[in-house]
Amino acid sequence: RMCRLAALCALLAVIENVSGFSHSILPLGTQRKTPTSAIKMCASPQQGRRDAVQTLAGLALAAATIGQPTRAVAAEREELVEVYFGCGCFWHVQHEFVEAERRILGRSDTELSARAGYAGGTAGAKEGKVCYHNAAQIADYGSLGHAEVVRLRIPPAAFPDFAVEYVKLFDDKGNRPDQFQDRGGEYRNLVGVPGGAGSRFAEQLVAASQANGDKLNFARGKGDDKDARAIAFVMDSAEFPFFVAEQYHQFHDGFNFGENYPGSYNGLADVLARGGQLGTSQCPNGLLGVGVLGL
Repeated sequence: RMCRLAALCALLAVIENVSGFSHSILPLGTQRKTPTSAIKMCASPQQGRRDAVQTLAGLALAAATIGQPTRAVAAEREELVEVYFGCGCFWHVQHEFVEAERRILGRSDTELSARAGYAGGTAGAKEGKVCYHNAAQIADYGSLGHAEVVRLRIPPAAFPDFAVEYVKLFDDKGNRPDQFQDRGGEYRNLVGVPGGAGSRFAEQLVAASQANGDKLNFARGKGDDKDARAIAFVMDSAEFPFFVAEQYHQFHDGFNFGENYPGSYNGLADVLARGGQLGTSQCPNGLLGVGVLGL
């Protein structure tokens, strides 16, 4: 009996060291002392084998779970959140976030979530539609108070990285790329996150700006907000949801002269549409509904 107890004591000491009950990192050359619980148990064999086995079982269970993520952490890694970013014309912005998805998350073409669309207006949708300017004047996004944005579906833990990508779109004075070209509420700066300005995402957004030149000021978005240089409105994405844009706007070349992207990029709209992954808009596909060259 004493031999078995001694063996349990030795194994207990090993498990307790491995399991991380002493989390401090010792200086180089320092010897780790035998854990106090092992000393106590082995110095008092009168406690009996039952106590020893119970203690050992508890520590063994803890040791087995060391390094394993908690259920909450695992769920957070698996569940995606929907966010959107607006910064002038959505063509250039979509391209930048597509590249960010590839670089930060390692996503393939069919895994990309960046979609051009509209958000931020108090009127929501009109007869279920939010559309680009069109000759029939069907649910014009500008008249509904919306701005051009790009939506993403990303892990919550990755949001700070995408917030940095957003901040990088602005120059050192807080001007967006098309600041002096596209103006007005349709092109205002806005960021939509779950919980809006009171969320941890908003805190991370402000921190990203401060760490990268402190270029922007942020305001709580109320909907139909006015365009203002170097100010980004933080929207609650539940109160101000995203509406996907027409197919001809997806994966479009940039707005600047000569800002032409590879055909493989432009072709993603057709690839994702065929796979049912692009998102569906019931709006005219072009100014006149032709669907070619923006017409």
